[in-house]
Amino acid sequence: MIRALAGLLLAAAANAQSDSVPALLTQRCGSCHDAKNRAGGLVLSGRQALLEGGNRGPAIVPGDPASSLLLNALRRTGDLKMPPGAPLPAAELSRIESWVAAGAPWADSAPLPTKPVPWSFRKLTRPPLPEVRQAPWVRSPIDRFILQRLERAGIQPAPEAEPVTLARRLALDLTGLPPTPDQLSAFLNDRSPQAYERLADSLLASPHFGERWGRHWLDQARYADSDGGSRDEPRHIWRYRQWVIGALNRDLPFDQFIIEQIAGDLLPNPTTDQLIATGFHRNSPLQIEAGTDREQYRAEAVADRVDTTGTVFLGLSLGCARCHDHKYDPITQKEYYQLYAFFNNLDEYGPALPPFSETNDLDITHAPLQPLGPRDVNDKWTALRAQLLALHKERFAYRGGELSGRAKNAGDEVRTATITALRKQLPPVELVMVMREMETPRETFIQLGGDYLRHGQKVAAGLPAALVPAPSQGPLNRLHLARWLANPDNPLVSRVAVNRIWQQYFGRGLVDTENDFGAQGAKPSHPELLDWLATEFQARGWSQKTLHKTIVMSAAYRQSSAARPDIEERDPANELLARQTRLRLEAEIVRDSALAASGLLHRAVGGRSVYPPQPAGVMETGQVKQTWNTSTGADRYRRGLYTFHYRNTPNPAMKVFDAANGLAPCTRRPRTTTPLQALTLLNDPNFHEMAVALARNIVEAPAAERIHRAYRLTVARHPSAREAARIGELLQAERDAFLTRPAEAEQLAGKGASADLAAWAAVARVLLNTDEFITRE
Repeated sequence: MIRALAGLLLAAAANAQSDSVPALLTQRCGSCHDAKNRAGGLVLSGRQALLEGGNRGPAIVPGDPASSLLLNALRRTGDLKMPPGAPLPAAELSRIESWVAAGAPWADSAPLPTKPVPWSFRKLTRPPLPEVRQAPWVRSPIDRFILQRLERAGIQPAPEAEPVTLARRLALDLTGLPPTPDQLSAFLNDRSPQAYERLADSLLASPHFGERWGRHWLDQARYADSDGGSRDEPRHIWRYRQWVIGALNRDLPFDQFIIEQIAGDLLPNPTTDQLIATGFHRNSPLQIEAGTDREQYRAEAVADRVDTTGTVFLGLSLGCARCHDHKYDPITQKEYYQLYAFFNNLDEYGPALPPFSETNDLDITHAPLQPLGPRDVNDKWTALRAQLLALHKERFAYRGGELSGRAKNAGDEVRTATITALRKQLPPVELVMVMREMETPRETFIQLGGDYLRHGQKVAAGLPAALVPAPSQGPLNRLHLARWLANPDNPLVSRVAVNRIWQQYFGRGLVDTENDFGAQGAKPSHPELLDWLATEFQARGWSQKTLHKTIVMSAAYRQSSAARPDIEERDPANELLARQTRLRLEAEIVRDSALAASGLLHRAVGGRSVYPPQPAGVMETGQVKQTWNTSTGADRYRRGLYTFHYRNTPNPAMKVFDAANGLAPCTRRPRTTTPLQALTLLNDPNFHEMAVALARNIVEAPAAERIHRAYRLTVARHPSAREAARIGELLQAERDAFLTRPAEAEQLAGKGASADLAAWAAVARVLLNTDEFITRE
């Protein structure tokens, strides 16, 4: 009887203590571990929250104080010492220990709070077409949504642009090239109602369509021809660029476009093209400098793939959840590392391989590589490569491993000679970087604070709970991830995709923050139009060309871009789309337009990257000086898309016109206006050569027609009388000057150049430097 009474008294005492412990924890720890801050992934909202714990695992083990992470942190016995600053008083710590030993009773066992779901996470449904009063203006369902907003605001849409402007706009938007004289003449002479549609269809069918829109995709894929990092070595990746161009030209459905890039290697019996497509996630920058931690930079590459997947396909800043739960969007740090697990199994450069400083073999650091020759050549190359890797590993171990400092001896020389002899047996074959899974998957852990050395809870591959449910069949791999992204029920992917395409035609997306569809991003200006485009995209078999045609056939797209003083104050940003937008051409298209006008453009599609002229000294600016062997012949005049892009030493003419740097996904390029751009168009060796060629092209016409020919070649229209007079005055002044200084004429236009040719070269430099030439109206 006495023993039972004593037990009841002890239990009552424990309960009395435990009643105040939740309040104590909230007082001492709640400012960091509340539903908003979720430090370390832990929320002190109830007993269930403590059992689920945070990024290190369960916070408590009821009845077992010795194994509880919470108590170990409060005792300061491990690397985690809580709370920050002074430790808890001994009496408070003792109360919490007794509370855990008693089973951690907590009356408030509410479910964990969740963040509000952003608008973009809602289910995608097809909205009805709105009724409008000015129905004759409507050329496409798109126009009904635009006109509805304009009518509500009492604003009239702009008139249709002039035919020449429409032809130039359409050609630049769909192919990145100005219309050819034949295209322009055929369109202007075709008086039928179908003339515009015929031009659009011919441009969509052009192989240059894939080049134009491939450039936009390559920006998002952070494409570059080199590694980045300190050494910035060249890499085998141009065949991925060629795959993108081909996929867009043949209108590969966008869902398949996603799947092949994320997991083409995991498809049943993948084709060579599907393997090449996985180059999307081999575009990560790579650091191979001697003495660097290979595991650190491997982890950075994996994180880059997670962040890129979030930015490109979901329009979310997943990288914000790398160190802690996302502050605004419903993505936890645990979910970030579950996504990380999908990409953590790539058989790539890391601590399991000898460093580049030991092998001096880029094919080892860039592996896995896919040979693209005949089967027998591929098999021989693969077998020899396996032998070489084994020999490099053996020599590395013989030398004593990392930073051994061991002097070379006879044994080392024999091994080196064997490697050298075997390398000479490798057959020449084209290579491309691809994805390939490891046979034994790596373990993945939450990285505490985003530090790859500090492991928290072990996690398996998984998908964010706030979006589409994960496939029920496992185990999950990259193919599951790819199919989850391409699932029509995924509310983000098609919205993000159509918004990015719309952005290229109107200068801004229907969602202005095209890289952030989360809680902190902008709301759509036309939400029903966005959802109509997204559902239409899916309904038309994810056809990108169909989506492009739907947009360019609309009356909204065909509007004049002339400024409208009547709406400047009411709609200064043109959010309502009461007119088109004037857009400065992208870096590559500035080059391409000048090449086309000059007659120098080499129109071949695909192939290796090329090395057009660039100012001396550019390659001196990198830590390791890479070579730039200026291309000759037709390669000298290829489209800007094919210019070899070193991440650390980019082509100056590309950089000054805001080309993407290839270090991270670029979903929208800035459009700056700087004096350097004008100086580049005047003095860059490429543009100087193009101006001289344009002059030679102009003087082929009869003298009376030359000014008109110059305008047709550069801006696709005839000059006004005032423009023709001013150009005539400039031409005469330059001709008079060169007649008295023939040496300067040769300096400008080449040996033996006449004063007339040099004068036209000077005029050509002016025309290539006009705002109209580098602008899409």
